[in-house]
Amino acid sequence: MKTITFPGTDLQASNIILGLMRIQDMSDEEVRTLVGTARDAGINFFDHADVYGSTTHGCEARFGEAVTFTPSEREQVIIQSKAGINNGYFDFSKGHILEAVDGSLAALNIDYLDILLLHRPDTLVEPEEVAEAFDALHASGKVRHFGVSNQTPLQTELLKRYLNQPILVNQVQLSITHASLVAAGIAANMAGLDQSIDRGSGILDYARLNDITLQAWSPFQKGFFDGVFIGDRVAYPELNDLLDQLAKKYGVTPTGIAVAWITRHPANIQVVLGTTKPERVRDSAAGSEIPLTREEWYGLFKAAGHIVP
Repeated sequence: MKTITFPGTDLQASNIILGLMRIQDMSDEEVRTLVGTARDAGINFFDHADVYGSTTHGCEARFGEAVTFTPSEREQVIIQSKAGINNGYFDFSKGHILEAVDGSLAALNIDYLDILLLHRPDTLVEPEEVAEAFDALHASGKVRHFGVSNQTPLQTELLKRYLNQPILVNQVQLSITHASLVAAGIAANMAGLDQSIDRGSGILDYARLNDITLQAWSPFQKGFFDGVFIGDRVAYPELNDLLDQLAKKYGVTPTGIAVAWITRHPANIQVVLGTTKPERVRDSAAGSEIPLTREEWYGLFKAAGHIVP
């Protein structure tokens, strides 16, 4: 398992993350098996959010009930959660952030979060309030590091103007087929080509310039929750043929190759899994270190329907 070190910290993280947004209805044993499989594969990073589950903190509570870490084990894992979605609207107010973190810690049955992300942009954000909340959380030891999710460079810059802590992470949607944050730069300045439209305001390059680690959610989705591209030979026959070919070459499954397409990028992007199936965790983890060549990487990119001018 390839690991990364977050710049300016001592956090050593696997480049594969186990996301836990679908575990609320799983039994204790099923949750422990899922987490154990991830740990055995070298994954030390677990991603939560207060809104995951059918009730607030539902998935966090399921995790906290099923999984208990000794003090030494707790120091070996990275637990991340998110706050900022409040009953159908976005809320970066100081009161909501503080309340959400207290709820997450209680549900997870832990004393601190390694990383807290702001979940989706709140256009009504008052960055001074966010700064006050982060200062309080950091000073109390409840949160060690901070980041954002699905935010543009300018939204991040607005926060950074007031924050006393660095932004370590931006969690964004990214897969071979949903790759506008990569594809726009490749087709820059191509008049009349939809791919050249920059929908993320340079998220990828901004992250690399500012030591922000991108985390790719929905790494197997065709689009915005349109289903997975792996095995879809109607919409993506050429892509699946190439995934199969490369899977055979590298001795993994197509899932591993789909992961490798993301982890191969020199931005050191982490892949966030959303599966509840241990075998899918193992298949994904196998892609952590696959050294795809440039020809293979761009071949997958083109097979997914993107243009290399």
